[in-house]
Amino acid sequence: MAGARIPLLLLPGLLCDGELFAAQVSGLAGVADVRVADLTARDTMAGLASAALAHAPWPRFALGGLSMGGYVAYEVLRQAPGRVLGPALMDTSARPDTPEGTANRRRLMALAERDFPAVTETLLPKLMIPAHAADARLASIVRRMADRVGAGAFARQQLAIIGRPDSRPGLAEIACPAIVIAGRDDALMPPGIHDEQAAGIRGAELVKIPDCGHLATIEQPEAVSAALRGWLIAVAAAGRASG
Repeated sequence: MAGARIPLLLLPGLLCDGELFAAQVSGLAGVADVRVADLTARDTMAGLASAALAHAPWPRFALGGLSMGGYVAYEVLRQAPGRVLGPALMDTSARPDTPEGTANRRRLMALAERDFPAVTETLLPKLMIPAHAADARLASIVRRMADRVGAGAFARQQLAIIGRPDSRPGLAEIACPAIVIAGRDDALMPPGIHDEQAAGIRGAELVKIPDCGHLATIEQPEAVSAALRGWLIAVAAAGRASG
């Protein structure tokens, strides 16, 4: 891979699309050939991972996912481990959904049928730290993405998230360069969740970003891009060593 850009497939979270990673697509352009998968058409993790793999035009690639995108990344690693050069797991969890989480998701799905914009307004204070949620520019990114994804895809994504498997048993099997990135003030994914993943993956790097909630790529884009750049360098070095 010397001198070549590293193929990088990014997987967005619930109610998010490519704008979630706009800063990373731009900021990493010198080192990575970045594509963002569409995760709106399937209602199972297996289906979403299959769609993501079909979207990847390269035989092997680095893989990054945020929140729901991280759940899909774990499923991609189960379906096609030989294609993944390394995972970047951002503001996500390896655990299955909890009964409380499932009940809350079903309440949001019911709300979406009545008043879809209210779903975004309900989630917004939990997605970013208060200062960022109150920032009109950042909040407008979240609203735009949700509007484009729409109520139908939201329901499909929630069903996939509810049915996701426990990925913790497979953490020790990940043998490529991995990074776990977490907003230090992520209200949806407590810090212990990120520590658990980093501890379970041999040699994984853990980066906790201050003044940052759940949507790290939007809230602290430069810090996320810097962390991803370092990880991509490690991915490239591992590729040279094995090739």
